[in-house]
Amino acid sequence: MATSKTLGESLREHGVSRRGFLKFCAATATMMALPPTMAPAIAAALEKARRPSVIWLSFQECTGCIESLTRSHSPTVENLILDVVSLDYQHTLQVASGELAEEARLQAMRENHGSYLVIVDGSLPGPGSNMGYSTVAGHSNLDILLETVEGAAAVIAVGTCAAFGGLPRAHPNPTGAVAVQDIITNKPVINVSGCPPIPTVISGVLAQFLTFGKLPELDAYGRPLAFFGQSIHDRCYRRPFYDKGLFAETFDDEGAKAGWCLYRLGCKGPSTYNACATMRWNAGTSWPVESGHPCLGCSEPDFWDAGSFYQALSVPTVDSTQTLGLAAAAGVVIGGAAAALAKHGKTKAVADREPVTVEQLEQKL
Repeated sequence: MATSKTLGESLREHGVSRRGFLKFCAATATMMALPPTMAPAIAAALEKARRPSVIWLSFQECTGCIESLTRSHSPTVENLILDVVSLDYQHTLQVASGELAEEARLQAMRENHGSYLVIVDGSLPGPGSNMGYSTVAGHSNLDILLETVEGAAAVIAVGTCAAFGGLPRAHPNPTGAVAVQDIITNKPVINVSGCPPIPTVISGVLAQFLTFGKLPELDAYGRPLAFFGQSIHDRCYRRPFYDKGLFAETFDDEGAKAGWCLYRLGCKGPSTYNACATMRWNAGTSWPVESGHPCLGCSEPDFWDAGSFYQALSVPTVDSTQTLGLAAAAGVVIGGAAAALAKHGKTKAVADREPVTVEQLEQKL
């Protein structure tokens, strides 16, 4: 269960150096799109923060989201569980099972009423006769969610299934799957979409909650703007090829081998908002577009039913020797004016920043 120790005390017990802690705080500021000057404030807040109790509920899901979290590299899942939060209930990771597991959930709810966090992955069968599609010990997903959320401070819907219904909601949606936000309307809900979501985004949201005691600024879909404020297209390293009208036509042509834009092969980057292009996967090694596959738009609502994964949103007709024409520009328009505004605000924020070193943080603290 959650302990009375501060995060700073817990870090020292686990041998985390002061220098390592300050590096983590600087990285956290960057993840949250904050200026480096905020790093000392983050360090001071986290130093005094109490480890919150976290109850993780899994419903109609594939376990991909928790698998993604266990591959988080900054911080690692060990740091996240032992040093940042007290993960008191999670089917895949906990040792207890059956009645002992459910008692652990109930005990965490009693001891931390009003202050614990609930993380949910997976959609819920729709209210009514469909509730029988997914149960735990005879209790419907809906009943378990409502019981657990009643004393929670906030809810984090991890993955597109929890955020928007995801694959279980795909046509014909036999279980009547719904998202967490369709059920919970009396608690703060933050959506961390993706199939699966980027692990460092999950840990970044938790770090922000610990630092400021509140959820981050959200977009129209309830996602943190720091991570979902720009389209994949705007952040993609292949964007210059798009602007020049250079597109791969097949997965093995010369354009594909040269790293040209995958838009004509169905890339949904212009209409997809996520941080894949900058944070990437597997300790920042790569991401789908870098490996040669178009973006599927998995962090967006109803992506599974949005059309062919390998058909372009609109096919640019520009010649490969021309610069970006009106037809190619149509893909950018799909991103919408909101993306342009978000990009402008973030670009200005980045331009205003000044580099900060660990030595400078140590002096400020």
